[in-house]
Amino acid sequence: MEIEQTALPGIGLRHEFTTRSGRRIGVVSHRTGRRDLVIYDPDDPDRACETVKLNDEEADALAELLGAPRVVQRLNDLHREVEGLVSEKLPIAEGSPYAGRPMGDAQVRTRTGASIVAVVRGGQVFTSPAPDFTLAVGDLVVVVGSADSVNAVADILAHG
Repeated sequence: MEIEQTALPGIGLRHEFTTRSGRRIGVVSHRTGRRDLVIYDPDDPDRACETVKLNDEEADALAELLGAPRVVQRLNDLHREVEGLVSEKLPIAEGSPYAGRPMGDAQVRTRTGASIVAVVRGGQVFTSPAPDFTLAVGDLVVVVGSADSVNAVADILAHG
């Protein structure tokens, strides 16, 4: 899918795409942090027929509703294709030696062979987090690997 990005001087960025049915949808990310969901007129793709202003909490909720099920669906599809592959959501609990530290400090892939494919925080999904992504108490770390390697990651995140 092609997503067009347009700089809006003094405002922020606009991202737009066209659905298979031909509807044009956009998101305007204001410099202030506000986001607007824009639905364009099917007869005039330059005219917005509906604009919904979203605060941070609303934008996070919408992202969760649209994003999290898609990540889970992709993992479930992968499990069906690859025998022995498992995924788990592992919590970063109070007292974890990695709470407040970059994810890379745990060296999960090097130590276990498993991969951290996403982190869920406060309803927001961070897919493919980089090693400098800082883990926080309450995060759910989505790990993919063999049953043994995922169990080893759980032990590392809990005990170091």
